[in-house]
Amino acid sequence: MLVKTFRAEHYAATVEVPTRLAVVIPAKDEAARIAATVRSARTIPGAQEVIVVDDGSSDDTGERAASAGATVIRHPRNRGKAAAMQTGAARVAELDPVDPGAGPHALLFVDADLEDTAATTAALVKPVLAGEADVTIAVLPAQRAPGGGRGLVVNLSRRGIQRATGWTPTQPLSGMRCLTRAAFDAALPLARGWGVETGMTIDLLHAGFRVVEVPCELHHRVTGRDWRAQLHRARQYRDVALALAVRRLGLRRSQPR
Repeated sequence: MLVKTFRAEHYAATVEVPTRLAVVIPAKDEAARIAATVRSARTIPGAQEVIVVDDGSSDDTGERAASAGATVIRHPRNRGKAAAMQTGAARVAELDPVDPGAGPHALLFVDADLEDTAATTAALVKPVLAGEADVTIAVLPAQRAPGGGRGLVVNLSRRGIQRATGWTPTQPLSGMRCLTRAAFDAALPLARGWGVETGMTIDLLHAGFRVVEVPCELHHRVTGRDWRAQLHRARQYRDVALALAVRRLGLRRSQPR
């Protein structure tokens, strides 16, 4: 387990440790995989809610997620991953007051294409519920099929995080993360689109939250080499570069408390 801690003593004393868990799955056009992902996520110990945010899918992602047992919230148009994460977290916040004595839910974000391996994100939950971390990030093994990229976006994100915080993450774009409510709220507003993980990591380390990387046996669809894949990578690069530039220039606005 790889650990990076900033000002842990301060936060261990002031942040409420969650005792409940909600899973949030942003999804777009994942009809072929979402049902298996939801079913697997529902087996995570302590997962009281599995929420799928259907981000403007053109297929029946939402219907299949609901049939598998998820609560589904639909965006009528595609708004991007960051917006889907915020929509899911807002829904969980509505559930928190139902049992105030239990405290806020921890938020476990899971990619929609993990299928049966989604259950292994349970490894991310334990350090957060134990009060040992404010944020956990999954480190994935080598995937079953090779990807078609050259690592340009990953290297851009990794170098940017290192320069901004002094920490070098193993997999800076990993979307599987478990956070306390306090950590998620401190990361708002999230960086747009595919820059969300990069921006979140920088913002939370700067704010003093404890970030822990946790190996997870996760497998997902890798991006290929065709023109659609190259366009996807170009969008990723744009969003990560923007997230880094906003933080380098001090243009990010904190969420009103």
